[in-house]
Amino acid sequence: MSRRDRHRPDHRRASVANEAARLIMEQGLSDFRVAKAKAIERLGLSSSGSLPSNEEIDAALAERARIFSGEQHHQHVRELRAAALWIMRSLQVFNARLVGSVLSGNATRHSTIDLHVFSDSPEAVGSQLDALGIAHRSAQFRHQFRPRQGERFPGFRFAAEEFEYAATVFTETQRRRAPLSPVDGRPMQRGSVQDVEDLLLA
Repeated sequence: MSRRDRHRPDHRRASVANEAARLIMEQGLSDFRVAKAKAIERLGLSSSGSLPSNEEIDAALAERARIFSGEQHHQHVRELRAAALWIMRSLQVFNARLVGSVLSGNATRHSTIDLHVFSDSPEAVGSQLDALGIAHRSAQFRHQFRPRQGERFPGFRFAAEEFEYAATVFTETQRRRAPLSPVDGRPMQRGSVQDVEDLLLA
């Protein structure tokens, strides 16, 4: 490959990233791998070529939200963060942290509010939700602390007002180390109550 070819824009990757971002935003897909596969199919491309990274799709999602949603998107993210903050304060005994697209600002109208809570007894988290009058169901969530070494963790799915939540329960010792982000493969950013308050004031 010549030097000129190496610096030529990869329109195939950009097209797949933009289509995957559209599918995530409009259809509520949460798995980047599935979004890529569907994007390739929709575009009529071969799956053997170069594919965009999850980071490229995340960037395309942010750009799409900026262009097509603007202030409406900003307001929706604020509403999600405010809803997250209420639950986080209610679960503060478990050091609740906000993660994922609501924290990053790349949430869509389909996004779930993703939380990490910490307790050596998942049942205690369920009891607190009961005390709050929040109906919930047990769930299992897959996370990775090392690349390609997924583990399953207990947690809960529940709804409050018009928002959907997913809370993974980690042990107390796992507060010191975050699982890897599905977007960039680095330790996930975890937002505290103070962090979310600051985002709402920004």
